[in-house]
Amino acid sequence: MSKIKPSKGAPYARILGVGGYRPTRVVPNEVILETIDSSDEWIRSRSGIETRHWASAEETVAAMSIEASGKAIADAGISAEQIGGVIVSTVSHFKQTPAVATEIADKLGTNKAAAFDISAGCAGFGYGLTLAKGMIVEGSAEYVLVIGVERLSDLTDLEDRATAFLFGDGAGAVVVGPSKEPAIGPTVWGSEGDKSETIKQTVPWTDYREGSVAKFPAITQEGQAVFRWAVFEMAKVAQQALDAAGITPDDLDVFIPHQANERIIDSMVKTLKLPEHVTVARDVRTTGNTSAASIPLAMERLLATGEAKSGDTALVIGFGAGLVYAATVVTLP
Repeated sequence: MSKIKPSKGAPYARILGVGGYRPTRVVPNEVILETIDSSDEWIRSRSGIETRHWASAEETVAAMSIEASGKAIADAGISAEQIGGVIVSTVSHFKQTPAVATEIADKLGTNKAAAFDISAGCAGFGYGLTLAKGMIVEGSAEYVLVIGVERLSDLTDLEDRATAFLFGDGAGAVVVGPSKEPAIGPTVWGSEGDKSETIKQTVPWTDYREGSVAKFPAITQEGQAVFRWAVFEMAKVAQQALDAAGITPDDLDVFIPHQANERIIDSMVKTLKLPEHVTVARDVRTTGNTSAASIPLAMERLLATGEAKSGDTALVIGFGAGLVYAATVVTLP
């Protein structure tokens, strides 16, 4: 018989607060058109994107995360000292070690919180949310900060017509804490590594270091293959998340998909047959694709504008490089 005592965590977990940070510089499509042969109409019709935000030198991954996290902590009504874990999802923090989460945990004033980074691309927020839920239910932390943050402008090839217009920068954060009732559903997640070539970094950092390539590494993708996968396969995953939570599309109030492309969002809404009363996040129009940051940023904007309200039931789904995905149903803070 095991001598280990059972954990004393909370029965359930929930999102208690949300915060976001968008860099001050707003970049319209006209700026992108300076380096690619395209048009504003083409970009809008293919992606829905009108503007995006690009970070300045001072708006680092850590700085943006701290701004978003401070808002989330205040929104949750707790203090930084109560945070027991900090999870940061990002693919654009260029210092391999230490994890940027440790710097963020310290500068926020946590009491030596567990802190680590994860790399799960555009599904990173869902991965982090699932890990935070486990920590709270298991009892290793009472409150966990989950951050999605990117400076994708650093990884954008402005001469690549397929991707130059897509990416933006920003940070979104949520505080996850204990709940007496289910408020974060089961996660449906996974990966399809056989399709990893469809979204990838152009070359390894070592190739650039050794001088075998002159161009700084960037993110590239096979647009049509990604579109087909996201529309057809991710709609199935979204439905599985609804089934796992025991609800139907009629029970939903809000749909917050990864803000990759408005055409993908529209196709998923149609495939899932979402009722007209469901509010659909379309933050991609003015924020662009911010990868791991896109879901919490979209959530924060919906709540701030009143398009969604506290207590609403929302389906969230992220999908991207890997190819990885994660979907779950949550109660909004």
